[in-house]
Amino acid sequence: MFNDTVRDEAAASVLCWLATVDGDGVPSVTPKEIFALDVADRVLIADIASAGSVRNAQAHGDVCVSFVDIFRQRGFKLIGRAEVVSPEDSGWAARVAPLMAKAGQAFTIRHVIVVTVTRIARIRAPSYHAFPDKTEQDLRAEAYRTYGVRPADT
Repeated sequence: MFNDTVRDEAAASVLCWLATVDGDGVPSVTPKEIFALDVADRVLIADIASAGSVRNAQAHGDVCVSFVDIFRQRGFKLIGRAEVVSPEDSGWAARVAPLMAKAGQAFTIRHVIVVTVTRIARIRAPSYHAFPDKTEQDLRAEAYRTYGVRPADT
């Protein structure tokens, strides 16, 4: 399910956004700093300070994970079903390893939210549609100006 484009854009994203629903049906969208694409259809998300997301995923497992490269202004929305894996669960070591590789010793990972993806949709900023004559390079240059940054290679 994850092709090279999805994997490349996930790798270029600083964080992902996890959308869950609580027991009362109230939606919650929160940023997650440490995440990784696992096998062909799973996203691994570190619970560092995500008690609400863990509780929501356990109460209602349907979730949405989104990530966007802010400079390219595009990414993906992944819809699926979440499972929460704890340190005492079998499979913990395999699930937490890719996240620990990213987090190092900086964070304690309390759980891993494993999302089995069932649908993928492309996300593009409105600029792609509003200004079809602009190239991705033009849009990226505008994003650099907006955020007041320069690419690292200049």
